[in-house]
Amino acid sequence: MTLREIGELASQLVTTIGLPFAVWVFLAQQRKERENEEEEAYQRLSDAYNHFLSVVLANADLQLRSAAALADATHEQRERMRVIFDMLISLFERAYLVAWKPKMSAAEQRRWNSWDDYMREWCRRDDFYDLLPQLLRGEDPQFQAYIQRLAQAERGLLGNTPSD
Repeated sequence: MTLREIGELASQLVTTIGLPFAVWVFLAQQRKERENEEEEAYQRLSDAYNHFLSVVLANADLQLRSAAALADATHEQRERMRVIFDMLISLFERAYLVAWKPKMSAAEQRRWNSWDDYMREWCRRDDFYDLLPQLLRGEDPQFQAYIQRLAQAERGLLGNTPSD
């Protein structure tokens, strides 16, 4: 075999083996980077929810972590509750826009299930549910439809899972 033939054979090997391998490595790196970005976005949302819970804790007199609405709330307490619910609905909308997709991978679905659980929990509260129409003014229309269906499902007015 001549040097030229060896060079041509090497070139064919690179083309048939090396190039597809390089493409595979590139695509694998891109997928891993996308997964890392999604995980980072989820972590930022999780941190934001933890911050929200610290606001709830700082306003313990509102009894926002109890199942029932606060009976005989003062005007000032109702106002603080409204602001806290505004913060919460904003956080839920951000989670919906960042994390919800019609078709999700198993990891995406696990991450989304946490948010779905949070939304369901809050929608079971009478005071949150009653304010929901006001809280949703100006929010993303798809998010509005999603959380309204979810709230109705939690109230026994629909099936248990919003379709989108």
